[in-house]
Amino acid sequence: MRFQDAAQDARSVVYAGIQADPLVGRCAVLLADANPAERVLARAVMNGETIEPDHWRAMFPTLFGSGATDDATVLARSEAILQASLAVADRGEQVRSQVRGALVEELTAQLLMRRSVPGAVKRERRILFDGVPAEIHPYDVTVEAAPAAEAYDCKWGARGINADVLHQLDDARAHASDEDERLTVALVVFDARRSCEVRLARQSAPHGATGLVTIESLDALALPAR
Repeated sequence: MRFQDAAQDARSVVYAGIQADPLVGRCAVLLADANPAERVLARAVMNGETIEPDHWRAMFPTLFGSGATDDATVLARSEAILQASLAVADRGEQVRSQVRGALVEELTAQLLMRRSVPGAVKRERRILFDGVPAEIHPYDVTVEAAPAAEAYDCKWGARGINADVLHQLDDARAHASDEDERLTVALVVFDARRSCEVRLARQSAPHGATGLVTIESLDALALPAR
């Protein structure tokens, strides 16, 4: 098993520009330290509903209203997350979708870097096996370190989970096992676990050995791998 940078094509060049957008990095930094309610706020706002900021504040009283914490740092972060999320929501539909996808990848990478050796976390990588045709699409985020490598596919919402993604992850895990290598594979979805489980229940592609990280469990990415 070995890793390789993704091929440079038109798609990768365009997407690299999206990934380099300062807004993507700013949102990822904020959400890496966010609490669950702040992450739910970000998801709701970034979905693009045209709602005034004060209305969002009213819908999240534990962050902005009478039930909010007295911690000035937390209050400031909640406001920063709201403003950054509104900036994403203001993008056109196609660009907004690309920014959200890049954000989930960047957030995943940042959380993984908190517990990985320096340089182990990579983006847009292919995994190659002897005698097996390489996948066209790279894995969004990988951790390339002993004793077990990791590969993650990142999605904004549960609707992004499909048979192709599940087959790609499970095939990589199986091929690694055939070479007596350990490869942990997982989906990271910035959506509710229940929505993801409902989506997975409708899929016939193998996913029993594929991990699932959702908006409720993102902090687990920063914990030592099992």
